[in-house]
Amino acid sequence: MVFECKNRNFLQKSFEYFQNLYIFALQLNKYTMKSKAQRLVAIQNIISTQKISSQEELLHLMEKLEFVTTQATLSRDLKFLKVGKIPHPDKGYVYELPSGAQRQFNEVQDDFPIGSVESINYSGNLVVIKTRPGFANGVASVIDSHDPYEILGTIAGDDTILLIIREGVSRGHIFETLSMFIPGLKSKV
Repeated sequence: MVFECKNRNFLQKSFEYFQNLYIFALQLNKYTMKSKAQRLVAIQNIISTQKISSQEELLHLMEKLEFVTTQATLSRDLKFLKVGKIPHPDKGYVYELPSGAQRQFNEVQDDFPIGSVESINYSGNLVVIKTRPGFANGVASVIDSHDPYEILGTIAGDDTILLIIREGVSRGHIFETLSMFIPGLKSKV
């Protein structure tokens, strides 16, 4: 009987440990599941509106926006965005987006055929987007060009796009991610 009591105590403590670990993972997931596309947009917005002189300063501002990332990831993002440094009279050198970078991002949204997406439906880790005939490849190309972390891939036909979603990504999170670069999507649901 003594052995059983010790065993139950061990099992109870193990259960509590894993339960707390699971809760921690869920809370961590809330802050780390932001997509690469969201992170890149945030970096562009920060650099275009503020004079940032170091990656440390940029990381701090990203954390305020609830983006948890590493310096290495930030460095890769800056390289991907082709961010450079220019002289500044007060701060030494500050980050600057390449000329036209913000304009190009806005052009993608401005040129997007808003009326092309007709519906969006979910089934497990699959998303089906229905478009007007002939628009599926264009919409899928926009999704692929943003390379969101949550989406493993797209397959497009004439009027239908199939998105394969990473395990554990919620429908709401996918919808929010797609809404960032498909204007008018929120009105389709």
